[in-house]
Amino acid sequence: MVKLSLQTLPRDYRNRGLTEKNLPPNPFQLFQKWFKEALKAQTLDVTAFTLATVSVTGKPSQRTLLLKGFDTKGFVFFTNYESLKGVEIAKKKVGSMLFYWATLVRQVRIEGKVEKLSPKDSDQYFALRPRLNQISSWASVQSRVISGRKFFEDRMEKYEKEFSGRPVPRPPHWGGYRLVPSEFEFWYGRANRLHDRLRYRLSSSGKWSIDRLSP
Repeated sequence: MVKLSLQTLPRDYRNRGLTEKNLPPNPFQLFQKWFKEALKAQTLDVTAFTLATVSVTGKPSQRTLLLKGFDTKGFVFFTNYESLKGVEIAKKKVGSMLFYWATLVRQVRIEGKVEKLSPKDSDQYFALRPRLNQISSWASVQSRVISGRKFFEDRMEKYEKEFSGRPVPRPPHWGGYRLVPSEFEFWYGRANRLHDRLRYRLSSSGKWSIDRLSP
């Protein structure tokens, strides 16, 4: 077995940095800039993020999802309303997203309230999904214990037959959410663990304040 010290794994922090003078007043502008740069750098899974939710007892849970859109209203994703995250969001309408673009040694943490998209918006996105993805949204009983993979495969076959020859409608238990940010933290990797951490917080007046956090 090859022994590897995790403490000495190399990182390349050359020509990196984030300073207050380079910050736009609105965090959405900086996120868009970084997102475009991650696309240009061909970073793997640019749209992937970790979503954290919390139960009514305060127990956190996390999973990786794909971002499906963003603007100044917030960040959009889709899922099964009856999944663990859907149940937790229904009871505690808050969430935290984390994007990590390793190639650029950058990460963005976003916190805020989570709200459902309108049925119309969910319908529009669902209609664009590949047909088998649409069918799997009917077949999946997400986050529940099942007897084996055959259970899911049998349900896929069932709904393929049910919707044969016609468009697949959006299941009532599936749709979109929007995380509406109240806080952003932009992390930029620097040498000697002197990383840049700049935080935006939304005030009650609707303006964003900016603070530097210690690494």
